[in-house]
Amino acid sequence: MQSDIMTIHTQVTTASRLADLDMENIQFGKIFADHMVSIDYANGEWQTPQILPYGPIELSPATAALHYGQALFEGMKAYKTVDGQVVLFRPQANWARMNESAKRLCMPEIPEELFMESLKQLIALDANWVPGKVGNSLYIRPFMFASDALVGVRPSETYKFMIFCSPASQYYAEPVRVKIEEKYTRSVEGGAGYAKAAGNYGASLYPTKLAQEKGFHQVIWTDGKEHNFIEESGTMNVMFVIDGKLITPALSSSILAGITRDSVLQLARDWGMPVEERRISVQEIVDAHAAGTLEDAFGTGTAATIAPIKSIMYKEHEMELPAVANRTFSNKVAAELDKIRHGQAEDVHGWMVPVQ
Repeated sequence: MQSDIMTIHTQVTTASRLADLDMENIQFGKIFADHMVSIDYANGEWQTPQILPYGPIELSPATAALHYGQALFEGMKAYKTVDGQVVLFRPQANWARMNESAKRLCMPEIPEELFMESLKQLIALDANWVPGKVGNSLYIRPFMFASDALVGVRPSETYKFMIFCSPASQYYAEPVRVKIEEKYTRSVEGGAGYAKAAGNYGASLYPTKLAQEKGFHQVIWTDGKEHNFIEESGTMNVMFVIDGKLITPALSSSILAGITRDSVLQLARDWGMPVEERRISVQEIVDAHAAGTLEDAFGTGTAATIAPIKSIMYKEHEMELPAVANRTFSNKVAAELDKIRHGQAEDVHGWMVPVQ
């Protein structure tokens, strides 16, 4: 790593688009902040980082990531507290998970200082893009891809790491209807399901499209061997409250270690709620619904935070869940996360990292 690695060359835009942003009508992932981070990896080391005006990048048609899938990303958020401070939610956890993904895809790990300082300086520069409304945020997308201009099945020797941002409101405007997937598979044991590899999401689009054509928002992914055990819901981890217990699938090589997931489990334990991380069979959910003990079900993820599940379809039978307004845990944990992120509740776990 070069000795001047933390010399961040910054080019400030002369044509800010902030005046065009309507903070009251934000569409997720469609508007991008003024600047972006760009760092190249070459000759076995990370080069000097740059902050540039947001804009297109030039690629060779032979760029390795386009052919062999060496591409990964992270999703994280910045918030504005009630006193106007800009803060990041658990950024070190995103850095650590990004490096786990990089190892799985034969990509270089990025040093923590390089990740954190380039991130902080980018967000500080675009601080006015962070919405102040509780529940809204600045969505942050770090990503990395293989940049060799070479058609050959081998790990690339060069890479590009970038970060850009997008103001965000609620990801789902309503509670979601989901369908338990019985044919297609998101990932299998020994695969790369635990990594945020771009290819994982590309492969999920077709079965999701089929479900959406039938009126569902998402699918609940099941194990690739028998389709008997629940793994994730769409692009989120999934949780259930059954008879007063918070239950979620245990992490494995086919399940992403969600940062929101971990935060929800921690808050539940703080409150003395029984928590179980284990295998969950589809039949257990069916039986709990029939017995009236399935009290809550929701997805957890950076984009959606807490996404209440309205109903679950399995084998042509749709299981309606209790009205969202009457659910105790998911409403409480969603509100508490909002309070912590916006500085309205004590951050006892040190999750919030000030940008400045």
